Amino acid sequence: MLLMAVILPVCSGSTAEEQAELISNYDQDNEALTFDNSAWNYDEDNDVYWQINVVYCSSPETTDYESMGIYVPGAYMDATENDDGTYTCTVNTDNEINGYTAETAPIVFPVNTAGYSAQAAPTSYSYSSISSYLEEGFVYVYAGMRGRDNGYDENDDLIYSGGAPWGVTDLKAAIRYYRFNQELLPGSTDLMFTFGHSGGGAQSCLTGATGDSVLYYDYLESIGAAIYDEDGNYISDVICGAMCWCPITSLDYANEAYEWNMGQYSSSGTRADDTWTSAMSDELAEAYASYINGLGLMDENGEVLTLEESEDGVYTSGTYYDYQLSVIEGSLNNFLSDTTFPYTESAGTTMADGGFGGSGAPSGEMPDGEMPSGDFPGETTSDSSIQSTDDTSDVVSASFFDSIINFLNSLFGNDDNAGTGEDSTTDDSTSEDSDDSTDSSSTTYETAQDYIDSLNSDETWIEYDEETNTVSVVSIEAFANHIKSPSKDVGAFDDLERAQAENKLFGNDESNALHFDTVMAALLEENEDTYAEYDDWDSSYIEEYQTDIQSVDKLGYSSEYRQNAYNPMYYICDYYDGYGSSTVATYWRIRTGIEQGDTASTVETNLALALEQYDAVEGVDFETVWGQGHTTAERTGDSTENFIEWVNECSEQ
Repeated sequence: MLLMAVILPVCSGSTAEEQAELISNYDQDNEALTFDNSAWNYDEDNDVYWQINVVYCSSPETTDYESMGIYVPGAYMDATENDDGTYTCTVNTDNEINGYTAETAPIVFPVNTAGYSAQAAPTSYSYSSISSYLEEGFVYVYAGMRGRDNGYDENDDLIYSGGAPWGVTDLKAAIRYYRFNQELLPGSTDLMFTFGHSGGGAQSCLTGATGDSVLYYDYLESIGAAIYDEDGNYISDVICGAMCWCPITSLDYANEAYEWNMGQYSSSGTRADDTWTSAMSDELAEAYASYINGLGLMDENGEVLTLEESEDGVYTSGTYYDYQLSVIEGSLNNFLSDTTFPYTESAGTTMADGGFGGSGAPSGEMPDGEMPSGDFPGETTSDSSIQSTDDTSDVVSASFFDSIINFLNSLFGNDDNAGTGEDSTTDDSTSEDSDDSTDSSSTTYETAQDYIDSLNSDETWIEYDEETNTVSVVSIEAFANHIKSPSKDVGAFDDLERAQAENKLFGNDESNALHFDTVMAALLEENEDTYAEYDDWDSSYIEEYQTDIQSVDKLGYSSEYRQNAYNPMYYICDYYDGYGSSTVATYWRIRTGIEQGDTASTVETNLALALEQYDAVEGVDFETVWGQGHTTAERTGDSTENFIEWVNECSEQ
């Protein structure tokens, strides 16, 4: 393998003047930020050197989260054993693993933060969950990071701040720490990659989109992150690539996208005709059309994608509509091309952990296919002085997958299928979680025609050409009604009762959950008379939304500021003021399951289109996967193996 380092620009994103000003006003504690190379542990059986409890900033609010584990193939180290059984190590630049050396090896950072939860720092070591990466020659860095919730003690006194942008701030601090100590640690800091699913996919995406953004500077300073090296040169937090499975992101218009893509086609629950929220659903869909028409996205042929008014549905016409329909058709055509019949369809698909080296659990233990022995996010930690405000004490399943299911169900309330990979085909449905990854009622289809016939069982919405083995789909409405019905209420991400994970993401030290959607806030005020015609209308929502969106965090920054910091589109699309204000990752890999009801399909397609238009991005590998839901979706193969292969390809560029 011939490797060429990807040289990351130092003065992109924030300007050289901004970086110089930051450095001149910052008193950095270099001693606290210097890595201790005399405290390595060694796994002799697998030839791995590792350290945990590596605090990556000098003023952490909580070392349970603001510390990390570093796991290194033994070939990259020369070691001397210490009297206490630990090792003092120096970097060996001669040995190779699969063509990589300690100077050229990629460094991978898992972001395992479902629902924007916290990722606890590891407190122990297990080889099995990281073996694929180390055997490939990668360096694996598992950085803890805070999540959407504040941390409180047993008296409900605040210990540390949660919410945006603290999670990505912490990950940036870990990246900067590694660069500050790059002479002491193996791996190429030009080849740093993040990977994550759902809320973790979103924060992986954000890390890739926000390189050296000035919006993070005050947050980084507040925790004592590494800003400059020992010679006074600015240290970057830019990464080379981001892997994002089902990223729940672009939250400024996530509610609006949800209603345009799915909600407008539903007439039950909060979208039933006798509810005021049914009227808001249509108005949110209209607001999304206005947003799209200003966004300026283009397809691969350079055609601007817009929405037009239509006789049926809310803005279900135009080039943007046609493009989204083509994505659906392409996904099904790929499935038919990839699948060998007979094909057995199971009721649910097991959500792989993506090779994550731990859960988000406060215990931080590294699972090897079993649920960590510590608690899962939301439960009281092993240190009784720290706890989250969530109540998920019923999370008792033995496997890591089951714990993910139960945790996601607790996060999303009425979204009973979140995280399971199951179909979300009925509005406001409920389901029993099962320990089995497949269902005894699985159906086997002998031919592709049999499979298509099953999808068309109540009406013909897919037209199939057996000779070419290709399909066309009648409409997005038909697709949504059969495959992608909404699993969340109106206000899918900014819940009327502040009950969604994203409400917590934009809370502050005074209120753990707050409203944040300015479009919803405006609609509530503008359409009060219309909504008041419905029996279930509650006028108190108007003041609640208006008050919440005026909130500030502990550093005095507004909800809008924090939303910009946590919106990848803010940096990569010229619709936004932040366009070009960061150094965006060079390489992107995005995968999503088409059946998920967790977010609109438009979230990932918009992201991929904007990245394709962004000049500094060299590669966007995007797929929408048929037959899969909110999971580490892949058309073929294993998610971990596919991610590793992609990293290798990017590293060869």
